[in-house]
Amino acid sequence: MSDRTPAKERLLKAAAELFYRDGVGATGIDTITAHAGVAKMSLYNNFTSKTDLVNAYLEARLIEWQELYRERLKHAMTARERVLAVFDSYVDHAQLAYTWGFRGCGLLNAAAELPVGDPGRATVASQKEEVERLFKEHLLEMRPAGGTVVDETAEHLSFLLEGAMSRAGLEGHDARLKQARRIAISIMDQL
Repeated sequence: MSDRTPAKERLLKAAAELFYRDGVGATGIDTITAHAGVAKMSLYNNFTSKTDLVNAYLEARLIEWQELYRERLKHAMTARERVLAVFDSYVDHAQLAYTWGFRGCGLLNAAAELPVGDPGRATVASQKEEVERLFKEHLLEMRPAGGTVVDETAEHLSFLLEGAMSRAGLEGHDARLKQARRIAISIMDQL
């Protein structure tokens, strides 16, 4: 990143890497500003607090995933492919984090460090709810009169994906996500 990049963008990029790689609690303001190559005052000129920066990081991660999902969705022609696009977007998101040392879902990792009631946790919860809603929407296309079966299957797929992401983070690669995708295919075959 050049010196001409705005301080806010440099701070967000530095925070994204450091929060993901080292954790929210372990990453101090001084470390972020040094990594961004900006003065400490630049942080406070752009964010009201570290909490504000953490929330901006979470929003940026959410938007990043949504963009990856929308890109995958462009190539999904069937409802089944749209379900799999959700899984594929998680694999894509994992690949973006490999240079930082893949640790799983950056949203969940950060949320685990935030206190109950923190607005950042609501951001993370909204993404997880969005994933389940997307599964339900696409499954309803496959089985319009599915009723509770569709609801339960969407929930199962959501749990499958999040569990696979957790295991992938522990193992440091996306093999569990790819296995979860194969399991999702077998689940949809039984729907």
